Order: sequence, then structure tokens, then C-alpha cells
Amino acid sequence: MKNNNDYAIIMAGGVGKRFWPLSKKKKPKQFLDILGIGKTLIQQTFERLQRVFNTENIYVITHQSYYTLVKEQLPLLSDEQILLEPLGKNTAPCITYSAMLIHSKNPKANLLYAPADHLILKEEEFTSITTEILEATRKDDMLATIGIKPTRPATGYGYIQLLENQNKSGLFKVKTFTEKPNLEIAKQFLDSGDFLWNSGIFIWRAKVLLDNIRIHIPDLHQLFKKLVDKKKSTEEDLKDTYYQCTNISIDYGLLEKADNVYVKPGDLDWTDLGTWKSVYETMDKDENENIIKGRVLCYDTNKSLIISDDPDKLIVVQGLENHILVDKDDTLLLCKKEEEQKVKEFLEDTKAFKDKEFD
Repeated sequence: MKNNNDYAIIMAGGVGKRFWPLSKKKKPKQFLDILGIGKTLIQQTFERLQRVFNTENIYVITHQSYYTLVKEQLPLLSDEQILLEPLGKNTAPCITYSAMLIHSKNPKANLLYAPADHLILKEEEFTSITTEILEATRKDDMLATIGIKPTRPATGYGYIQLLENQNKSGLFKVKTFTEKPNLEIAKQFLDSGDFLWNSGIFIWRAKVLLDNIRIHIPDLHQLFKKLVDKKKSTEEDLKDTYYQCTNISIDYGLLEKADNVYVKPGDLDWTDLGTWKSVYETMDKDENENIIKGRVLCYDTNKSLIISDDPDKLIVVQGLENHILVDKDDTLLLCKKEEEQKVKEFLEDTKAFKDKEFD
């Protein structure tokens, strides 16, 4: 039975630079069918949340330039359910703003925040664990998150250290948060057995969250309270608020400081689709360990990800190994798979071509 006081907010404001050139500012990765399954990442996230929440209680917060994309891809949402940001200022401002708006309508609101671009294959487990945490946050004043048991020493994820001997409503108290450690430290975390990957999925009552933001990020709380308390705030008021607020993540601004943060371990078959390499690790491969999308002929090519977005273009590849090749519109990317973290650097360097924008 779905609870009318439970709300889900999909965070969909990112520009997806690490998926360039398939993902660009006009249409970032959350609005793309990156996995080739007929649904975009935000559509998959929305359908997953419908298992737990009433459709009218699911919101999206995104940059104002993506309003049309959200309406096209999630037609069940009303305009009231699409919250638009004039600027991207990281997760703390978008969470504070949306929590205040929903709390002003329903003081009993219990909120789940989910990134728009994560992959979760075990949807039954997701339904079960989120339902359990929502029940816990209704009765206990906690800031809760889902932790994923690590399967490898990943350096691209945040880590949560839990206290095994301290739990509340089946959740464990969080000892520390660590952002993207180096390989040596990630191996230590994996070997210790008391660290989880930070899924970026947060659950809390709106009142509990806002009380904690008032304590730990008071300037942010003050700015958005002034905005939401206005009976008729304008787009200019919202823009002015965002220009003034700090660019800060909810992890750094709040969760690393609060003493009532809890985590529930979950086996969700979860992946943060943050890079081309993560896509390669997720998708099914052919007999040569390649992933091929589009009109492509391969010879002596192994362990590579090759994507062509143009159905009229034939790409012929010979002698490629451990590479990423992405052909999109006016851009062709070819880079080593192990060095795909340089994609953001490549994108920045395209500004040297001042006659044209490639982002």
C-alpha cells in the first residue's frame, strides 16, 4: 500500500560531460537510451519509483533548459511536479529547494531522492529496501541512505563506513563518508569489509532534513526559506536565490557533519553509469568482448565499446583493442578505455575551435 505522505524526487540536472560526445548540453545522458533498451535512464528511474510511490507524488528537479525533454519523456508529470533550476549548484541547493516546497504543501512529507542516471537491475529488492527505509524515517529522526556492498576497489564511487554494533530500525549508523579514494585506499576499504558504496539515494522526512540543513548549512536554509515563504515568488527571485547560494553537495555540506546519518546495505545490482567504462562493464558483450551499437564492421578488434549514432554511416574498424569509439553528429571520439576519465579534458580542449561549439 503506497503512503500518500511519501514523495520521490528525481535529480536530473547534470550535463553528463563524461558521456561526451553522445551526451551534450542540449540532451545530456539522463535523457538518452544509453543501454539501447528502448527507455532512457530517467524513464527507467521513473518507472522504478512508481513501484513505491503514487505517480502524483513523484517530482523531477532539473535545469530549466530541460523542461521540454522532461515533458516529452515523462508525460504523466504535471508542471507542478517539474521543478526547474536556473543554475546548476550541486545537490544541496536542489535538495533544500525541493524539500521546502514539498514540506510547505505537506508538513508530514517523507522524501526519497534518487539520481536520474543510475542503473538498478534488482527492482524487487529496490522496492523492498526503500519501503523499509521509508517506514523507518517516518518514526525516527534520521537521515538515511542505501549502501551497496562493493564488488571491486572502484575509485569512481564514494564510500560509507558503517558501525556494525549501532543500528536503528534495521539501519546502521554511519561512521565516515569518503569521496572517490585512490586505488590503494579503495583496496583497503574492500578488504576491511565495513565499507559500502554510496548509492546517492537518500531518504528522510522533510522536517528532519530541513532542521539539519538549518544547523549545518544555515545560509542555504535562510535563502530558500525566504524564497518559499514568499506568497508569489517570481523566476527572478529564484534566479537571485540560486546566484547567492553555495555550490555544495549534500554529502559534504550535511551528511559528513550530521550525527544522525544511517545506512541500510542493499544488494540492488546497482551501477552509477558515470563513465563510458561503467557502460562497458554493464552491457552484454559479443564473443570478442566488444559492445557494438550501430552500423559497424569490426576486424581483429577486442574488448572495445563502439557506438555509432548515424544509421546512414558505416564505420569499419580494424586492430582496435581496449578502446572506446563514439561517433555522434559532428564529433568522433576515440580513446583508450583505461583513460576515458580524460573525456572531460578533451571536451574542455574543444573550446580551442572557436568557430564552433562541440559540447
